[in-house]
Amino acid sequence: MKLSELAANKHGTVKSLGRDEHFLNRISSVGITEGAVFQVVKNDRKMPMLIYVRETLLALNRKDCEKIEVSEVRV
Repeated sequence: MKLSELAANKHGTVKSLGRDEHFLNRISSVGITEGAVFQVVKNDRKMPMLIYVRETLLALNRKDCEKIEVSEVRV
């Protein structure tokens, strides 16, 4: 599933980040890498998505969230 499909307060693990080299460099520099565990803080449509990953709160635009494949983790 895509990151943008997870609801607020859900936890997940990053499975895949795609193949775009520029995107990979940019997204990994803020702590989002394959295997990273995160929590969705806010997922309001038409707004940036807020996630908590590696002790950091990040705002991601919708276009980037569509490129990140995740799996939901039950806590």
